[in-house]
Amino acid sequence: MLPNRYDFREAEPRLARFWELNNVYGYDPTGSGQHFTIDTPPLTVSGQLHIGHCYSYTQADVIARYRRMRGDHVYYPMGFDDNGLATERFVEKTIKRKATEIGRDAFIDACLELTQQTEGRFETLWRRLSLSVDWRYRYSSISHDARRVSQWSFIQLHRQGLTYTQFAPTLWCPECQTAIAQAEVNDATLPTRFATMAFRLPDGGILPIATTRPELLPACVAIFVHPDDLRYRHLIGKTASVDSGAFSGAPQLAVPILADELADPSRGSGAVLCCTFGDSTDVRWWHTHHLPLRAVIGRDGHMTDLAGSYAGLTVQHACKRILTYLEETAQMISEETI
Repeated sequence: MLPNRYDFREAEPRLARFWELNNVYGYDPTGSGQHFTIDTPPLTVSGQLHIGHCYSYTQADVIARYRRMRGDHVYYPMGFDDNGLATERFVEKTIKRKATEIGRDAFIDACLELTQQTEGRFETLWRRLSLSVDWRYRYSSISHDARRVSQWSFIQLHRQGLTYTQFAPTLWCPECQTAIAQAEVNDATLPTRFATMAFRLPDGGILPIATTRPELLPACVAIFVHPDDLRYRHLIGKTASVDSGAFSGAPQLAVPILADELADPSRGSGAVLCCTFGDSTDVRWWHTHHLPLRAVIGRDGHMTDLAGSYAGLTVQHACKRILTYLEETAQMISEETI
């Protein structure tokens, strides 16, 4: 006889135990018939689960149950991505200490301990939600097997001649002191200063150039214009200079004026600084035109010796100081906030 009221607190754990004891969601790799695999991206161990996780994994679970009802052998494991920068940052925030402060071995131990605790909580919640996962196949990216497979894969690529080393720019985090992937970068639109400065030409004329990155002036290696821009076609092959005594270690910074179709005549003055490196276009020009490399921002996020008297300043501080210098030396044409 059914009770008058459904007690989910009693019924759901009881049914979950029954499903587990009877291996209702177990995968039989030797079973005959069609096999259906669900390869969901492993959860990043970088915080706590929220309602969005529940929504997204419910969708996968609906598919798993549907395929079982059709008679398929469903392989539905659950994994955790605990071998990366996101997890390292999570551990540092939790223990309130940097990895560099406690040493490699102690930090690895802290990561393993905290990730195991966190993944245990994740599994408890997923089991409470009754996701139809075969928990016998739980895995993590920091496990010995996962790391061995990754290493084996790299070795195979290397043996096939598909790996190489190259000195090249990359996204770098001065706080974490490591290269990072584009997926780990959070883009944000912020107000900034749009400054137009005066570069001097050999005949005494002025070439106006606008930039939002004045701190990269010490890293300027060229100026680009569009080859069809009639305003500047006669300047291609010549040089332009700016008084840089305070921020480059030399009285003047003189660079060649080159032509490239990537220069947009409608942006700013149409003449573009190429600094190593402000964006991906700078990287392309550096490669294509065989330009020199001037690394003016160090791995610690501070200006290098190439910045002259501004060496050691933060990027933000150097930006303000260079703008002030340009104004004081009458090299600033205009400035606005965009």
